[in-house]
Amino acid sequence: MSTLSTILTHPGSAHKDEFLACCVLLAEHPVPIERREPSPNDLADPAVAVLDVGHRHEPALNNFDHHQLPKDHPPTCSLSLVLQHLGLYADARQFCDWLEPAEWFDCRGPIATAQFLGVDRNALPKLNSPIDITLLRRFALATRLAPSDPLWAIMRMIGEDLLDYVRSLRARLDFIARHAEVWTLDLADAPAKILFLPRTDPLPEEPSMGIDRYIEAQGLAAEIVATVVPDRRSAGYGLARFQDHPRLDFSRLAQAPGVHFAHARGFVAKTSLTAPTDLRALLLLAANSSSLPA
Repeated sequence: MSTLSTILTHPGSAHKDEFLACCVLLAEHPVPIERREPSPNDLADPAVAVLDVGHRHEPALNNFDHHQLPKDHPPTCSLSLVLQHLGLYADARQFCDWLEPAEWFDCRGPIATAQFLGVDRNALPKLNSPIDITLLRRFALATRLAPSDPLWAIMRMIGEDLLDYVRSLRARLDFIARHAEVWTLDLADAPAKILFLPRTDPLPEEPSMGIDRYIEAQGLAAEIVATVVPDRRSAGYGLARFQDHPRLDFSRLAQAPGVHFAHARGFVAKTSLTAPTDLRALLLLAANSSSLPA
């Protein structure tokens, strides 16, 4: 994307899609935001990003409107178009569960969105947050936002955090793909699969980040029953049920050697043990209808 001098979006009522599209662009280009109708010169100037207005989708000119798209086009909003231009859309759709409903809401309205989500129409207003209401209301009241304005600063932080989340999670999934192992345990009733992530140096700040997404992306969600991931608070590992799988009960490990924490509800445990054979033995002990091997 070329260097921007201005981010421009429509005046009047504000919606989540152009608000977030502005946030994302602010993270990359900390320039003023103007809320007004674009002129022909604005649409022709690649230094002016025109969002959600203008009836043009011309990435080379930084024009990102979706209102001219045919009514049967897949739900696409101005945020979608900006993320596509940045090469982040596929990852954002995978990692940000709120993005597809936001596209539907902006393009199809609340009734169709509720049907898409399989919920009652009246459920959607119950999910509204005072944070959303205030930010969009204050954005709607503005005609120009500059770096000296508190709302501009908040919007840039939102954009930075959104982009950092998408980019860091992609890097994290690539890291997991390089290091993860899938163990198969022979239990009495049927084999079970465990995702094991060995300790690396340096250790990621959040060792468990992205584990669930990786399992789902690899098509293993129906097979994995637990994860074994380095514990960031000790030199050992954390053992956790995947999606609260019922075949494991880590409360059985409360008195096991090397286990310093086992949740009473059985979904997680912490151990100082590090050898794969010892970790497998703990998993067998936690498995339903199994016992610790000799």
